[in-house]
Amino acid sequence: MRRLGIVLGIVAVGLAIGGYVFFTGERKVPVRYRTAAVERGSIVSIVSATGTINPVVSVQVGSQVSGMIKSLHADFNSRVKAGDIVAVIDPEPFKARRDQAASNLEMAKANVARAKTDGAQRKRELDRVRSLIDQNFVSQNDVDVAVTNAQGAEAQVRVAEAQVKQAEAALNSAELELKYTTIRSPVDGIVVARNIEVGQTVAASFATPNLFLIALDLTKMQVDTNVSESDIGGIAEGKNATFSVDAYPGVRFSGSIRQVRLAPINVQNVVTYNVVVAVDNQDLRLKPGMTANVSIVVAQREQVLKVPNAALRFAPPKSERAEGGLAEGKPAKAEGRPAVNRASSGAMESGAAARKVWKQDEFGELVSVSVQTGISDGVATEIVGGSLGDQDTVIVGLDVPRSNRQGSELPPGFGGGGGQRRTRDRGI
Repeated sequence: MRRLGIVLGIVAVGLAIGGYVFFTGERKVPVRYRTAAVERGSIVSIVSATGTINPVVSVQVGSQVSGMIKSLHADFNSRVKAGDIVAVIDPEPFKARRDQAASNLEMAKANVARAKTDGAQRKRELDRVRSLIDQNFVSQNDVDVAVTNAQGAEAQVRVAEAQVKQAEAALNSAELELKYTTIRSPVDGIVVARNIEVGQTVAASFATPNLFLIALDLTKMQVDTNVSESDIGGIAEGKNATFSVDAYPGVRFSGSIRQVRLAPINVQNVVTYNVVVAVDNQDLRLKPGMTANVSIVVAQREQVLKVPNAALRFAPPKSERAEGGLAEGKPAKAEGRPAVNRASSGAMESGAAARKVWKQDEFGELVSVSVQTGISDGVATEIVGGSLGDQDTVIVGLDVPRSNRQGSELPPGFGGGGGQRRTRDRGI
């Protein structure tokens, strides 16, 4: 009996120690995962950019002569036709120059008449001297002098005639400048901008001053937008685009890409390309200069297999990697069971990006699945290759109570303890 009592006492002590360890020892809270179903649906890949609404054709009307603006015949939003007078520069100085050029022309013509008269006289003298030399009344020197005078008179006539042409050109130039004092519209359109006032002096010495900006047709507009070089590959002429403006909240305007310009725009080592979107503006709601938030449809797929983007960003916690023996493409081992590897070995489409998602098998073990991804709409991504099916579920995040989360057990981007790590990164 004594021996039985000792044995029972030892057993009781062991049970007490085991119970104490079991109930008071540290136990790890199991990690739960949030999952999402792999489903089929449509995906639309969109490139977003910001641009400015401009008329398709706009003409800057300037002045080819300098002077003071005498009168204006067009204002903002005025409709003009080709040839209509939009402004007049004071013509009086140009009329004076025209009259002076005309008088110079008359003087040149008079000089021609005088030169011809003098030439005729020199020719008669030459003929007289030649008739007298046969009779030995004059010397040969007198004949030579008469010949020289006659040739000089002929040259003077040609000089006077050239001066007439020069005076005619000066007169034509003066008349042309006088004509330019009346500024006319070169096209049919609407005056978008007026940069002058009556009495203002414009100077056309170094550069042509811009007086008016005339839009050819405001019912046809375009959006000039800059697209990053990383997104320009999927953009081509004819693709659909939508945009919104702040003036009409909630209203989407549609258009199509008319041109993808090849000239690169480099601003602080950031390369963009100008993409022109053609827009119909029959109701004239869109005004030049409005800022447009453009969305260009790059690609669209219907009834494709897709997974949430969170599934592609998910990575198992560090603790699961260390304790479960999780390696690249190899799931964690459950106690007493062999490891299960279900990494995809299916056919992959060429040109698609290779990614990895995670799911749980029937034993609750993590399994990595390699997939090939296609286009994305920012929320979900197309799956073009791999072993995922319509009935599969993938892990999109952790579902651990906030009180039990530790920063060392969470992957990047899932919170918890991040403040201390960020503090150390900043050296605080």
